[in-house]
This record gives sequence, structure tokens and C-alpha cells, in this order.
Amino acid sequence: MTQPSPQKFALPTLTAMVVGSMVGAGIFSLPQTFGRVTGGLGALIAWAIAGSGMLMLAFVFQTLSRRKPELDAGVYAYAKAGFGNYPGFLSALGYWTVCCLGNVSYWVLIKSTLGALFPVFGDGNTMAAVAVSSLGIWLFHFMILRGVTQAAFINTVATVAKIIPILIFLVFVAFGFKADVFALNFYGGPGLEVEGLFAQVRGTMLVTVFVFVGIEGASVYSRYARKRSDVGVATLLGFLGVLCLLVLVTMLSYGVLLRPDLAVLRNPSMAGVLQAVVGPWGAVFVSVGLIISVLGAYLSWSLLAAEVLYSAAKMESMPAFLAAENRNKVPFAALWLTNILIQLFLILTLFAEQAFLLALKLTSSMILLPYLLTAAYALKLALSGESYEREVKGRGGDLVRAGLATLYAAGLIYAGGLKFLLLSLVIYAPGTLLFAVAQKERGHRVFTPTELLLFAIAAGGAVLAVYGLATGRISV
Repeated sequence: MTQPSPQKFALPTLTAMVVGSMVGAGIFSLPQTFGRVTGGLGALIAWAIAGSGMLMLAFVFQTLSRRKPELDAGVYAYAKAGFGNYPGFLSALGYWTVCCLGNVSYWVLIKSTLGALFPVFGDGNTMAAVAVSSLGIWLFHFMILRGVTQAAFINTVATVAKIIPILIFLVFVAFGFKADVFALNFYGGPGLEVEGLFAQVRGTMLVTVFVFVGIEGASVYSRYARKRSDVGVATLLGFLGVLCLLVLVTMLSYGVLLRPDLAVLRNPSMAGVLQAVVGPWGAVFVSVGLIISVLGAYLSWSLLAAEVLYSAAKMESMPAFLAAENRNKVPFAALWLTNILIQLFLILTLFAEQAFLLALKLTSSMILLPYLLTAAYALKLALSGESYEREVKGRGGDLVRAGLATLYAAGLIYAGGLKFLLLSLVIYAPGTLLFAVAQKERGHRVFTPTELLLFAIAAGGAVLAVYGLATGRISV
């Protein structure tokens, strides 16, 4: 039997992977998420910081795709090349977990949206919601098993389909924008008098990370690119387009409803904003757009999750069985493990009151290590001069951009707070078992002395987190 020819993606498909990964559940919840913690001024500052920091990170991915074209799978490969096997593994594990948690948040939000019409779904974390979501998980699973190219084509169509409702939302809300309402919301208004501007901005940081997760979509799928140069271009194009949408959705909403009213909207809160402008049909319209958007994003993240596990296994940081492919060239073992974890996370939402918010913040926290290691690797290359031997021009600019991206990622870890850092270690520490299996089956020593120290820190943090959860000092 002849094997399928290698599947390659052109620039539009790679760009759709970036946009499709970033535009999911988060954008539809921005009015309420920002309205709970800040006014218009704080939102502008938050987007300026997040946009600048993520732009530097986009430049980092563009630079690394050009300087290190032999490294596939983006965040994982860069971390391993720069800092060794175990940090590379942690980056892969963190990114994979992000994909799974993100997909859980998508199902919760879909069922929360339907809960407005069908109370049995509640806020997306009832038994009925979990049962229907579980059916969806496995329908997508078997569709992806039929081939990555088919799934990528569906993702491109879904990306176009979900951008259209957002653009229509922006048009109607722009016409319904009231300058006096925006002015009242600018400094926060009632309820935020005691909150300083710094605290308001800090409260939005993990949210801004969540909506930008996916910026590395083209980089993760670089082995499928027809031209390596398309990877960096797709990353920048996707980022800039999505940034415009995020800022407009947030800021225009402050001109429709007062901030306290935005803060108590049911998610997807874009539905409540549009309903205030055009009437009840606006809520239905946004809800339909959200379901299309989230299902498309779910497909993107399922592809990315399996790809990261597959690539890490090929580079000997994950157990060898995860590199297995079916006759359609789909990494089926990685896909099975991914969807089993998503299923387990989904069941756990039954025990969390604010399942969507928890998944959002934990997703944002888990992605910070992969982003930090990627930016730090670009900084390391620029400082050492590696890969600049034949082309010194541009090294200074790369150094500045990588330094700023590294500083931004480190600052986000601080902004996220100790709670979510410790909760992320609950996943990193036991997940190291996969690394130990991979090292043993290839006859390698499990840890170097430095790696053993890193694992001890992660394990200690995980123990603290479990203790905090057991005693009620850490709540979810």
C-alpha cells in the first residue's frame, strides 16, 4: 500500500492555524472579564502592555524560525535546544496541558451558553453538560484520526466563519457606542474606588495571556510548512489581526453598558452587550457565533496538542509510543492520550464552581514557562552570537526584542501570583513520570544534577499546593 504524500500547509493555512488557535472562547468573554476588574483606562494600559509584550514574542518566533529552521514543534524544541532535556520536556508538558485545559474551557463555555436556553446545562459544569461535551470530545477525536490535512482545511473554514460574527458585533456596537457611558467607565466607576490602577491592570494580565495563547500555532506546525519563511509571517499576520479584534471588543463594550453591569453579564458576555444595542436577537446571534468559534478553536488545539507530544517523542523526551502514526500520518497515540486527559479534566469541572474561570487562569499560568524558555533561548542566541556567524546584521534588534519578550514572560509569572504557579506544579511534578519513562527506555540517566534540583523544586511546590488545597488555604 502506498503511503500518503507529505502534507504541506501554505501561508493562508498557517495563518488560519494562528488565528484559529487564538480566537476561541476568550474573546467572547472579554466585556465581563475586564468589567469585573478595571475601567477603560486600565484596559487600555493592559492591552498596551500585553500587545507590546506579545508582539515581542511574535518577533521571537519569527526570528527563531529563520535562525533555527531545523527545529520543529516550536516551544518544545526551542526550550530543549537552549536549556536541555528536562526543561524541554517541561515546556512540552506545559504546552500540552495548556491545549487540554483550553479545550476543557471551550466545552464549559459552549454548555454555559446553551444553559441560557436549556437550564439542564447550568453554567457548563453539570452532569448533562459533561455528558454532552464528552460525546463531542470523541466525535472530534475520530474526525482528526482521518487526517491532519482534512482537519486543517476544516479549521480554515471555521476560522473564517467565526471571524464574521465578531466583525458584525463590532459594527453594531460601534453604532450603539455612547461617549458619556464610556466617560463614566474610563476610571472604573462605582466599586473600584479603592482599587489602584496598578491592581486593576494586574488583574487583567492572566486574561490577556489566555486570549493570546495560540500565537505559536504556526511554529508548532512548522514541519508542515511549504516554506519555512511562512512560519514567521503567519505568526505576525495572525497576531496583529487578532490584537485589533481584542482591543475593539473590549473598548467598544465600555461605551454600551456601565462597568458594574458589564461585570455581572453572563458569559459569553459579548451576547449581553449586543443585546443591549439591538435587542434579544443579538444574544442569540453572538451565541451561535461563539459555538462556531469555539468548535473551530477546539479543533486547532486538538491538532496542536497531539503534535507537541508527537514531536517530543520523536526528539526522545516523551515515551516512544507517542511517536506512533496511523496510515493517515496522524499521531494517533498522542491524540488518544490528549483526549483522555481532556476527558479527565472535564469530569473535574463538576467539582469547581467557576470551572471556566479556573480553566482560563490555569491555562494562562501553564503557558508562561514555555513562553519564557522560548524567549530566553532567542536571547541566548543573540547574546552568544550563535547562528549569527554569517549574518551579523540584525543581531542588535533581535537582542532587544528577545530581552523584552523574556522580561514580559517573567513579569507575567509575577502578575499571575503564587497560587496558580503552585497549582501548575501539581501537573509538572507528577507529569515528570513521562520523562523518566522516556529516559529509561532509551538507556539514558533520568536526571543530570541540575535537572534533579529542578525536579526537587517542582515536587516541593506541588506538595505545598496539595497541602494548600487540603487545608483550604488554596481554593479553586
